[in-house]
Amino acid sequence: MVLRTIFKNVFGEREEMCIVSDRNESIMKSVRIVFPNVPHYAWIWHLWKNVCGNFKRSRNTLSDLFNSMAKAYKKEGFDKLMAKVDKIDHRVKEYLEDAGYEKWSRVHSTVNRGRMMTLNIAECINGCLVEARQLSILEFLEEVKILFGSWHCKHRKIAYYTKDTLGRRFEEVLIIIASKSSKMEVCVMIHYFVVPSSEFIFSVYEAGRRYIVCLERKVCSCERFQLDEIPCAHAIVVLKEKNVKDMHPYCSDYYKPDALAKTYEIPMVPMPDKEDWSAPEDV
Repeated sequence: MVLRTIFKNVFGEREEMCIVSDRNESIMKSVRIVFPNVPHYAWIWHLWKNVCGNFKRSRNTLSDLFNSMAKAYKKEGFDKLMAKVDKIDHRVKEYLEDAGYEKWSRVHSTVNRGRMMTLNIAECINGCLVEARQLSILEFLEEVKILFGSWHCKHRKIAYYTKDTLGRRFEEVLIIIASKSSKMEVCVMIHYFVVPSSEFIFSVYEAGRRYIVCLERKVCSCERFQLDEIPCAHAIVVLKEKNVKDMHPYCSDYYKPDALAKTYEIPMVPMPDKEDWSAPEDV
């Protein structure tokens, strides 16, 4: 059985699933064959490297614009940034258009890819396995298993001690957003910064603009709340107005201790020594 088919049988195909990779032709072909109904997105760093290679003159002025476009939450913001790219170098706009906006832009994605815009985790693993690549395949796999096993054990301990907060990364994100919300300026045209419309729906005024927050559905018209699945600055302002201290219930369950603990609940059992292997005769 082909390895890619084995992977599908083990991993399965899930609702709202997506795949993120570089634009290697063999990877793209394999994804089309094995997961024909799953959206396949591009790693934005790899796409940006292609832009740099093809349009060297423009790369310094376009770097921040490209990253902002890829991570934009609203299409109107994306369009404004793309208009700036067009003015700087029309060829870059055409290249990104041909690549397919839905392949690299969060706001054009057909499923919520959340915060997964790069393959940094894979690059970190590759960096840890540089020396192991010089080994034979069996020795390499043993090194991989030892490395993953030690990481697994370390993070399982951390997960079990994380009881009252989100995962560390998302707790930090929430703190940063909360800090931003405290700096919002009250609109001079309105006496109230937060205006309730119902028990769950509120208008939040920031720099003269109105945003609609619905706590029940966990959405905001800025679209960050529903895409990141963590309260945006506008939602946090509303929660503070309601004297809500614990904001964790408004965050995705995937960011919480139970989900973190389940990630590492199955131990990685080490292989027996090679001398103790019992290999089938046909191998």
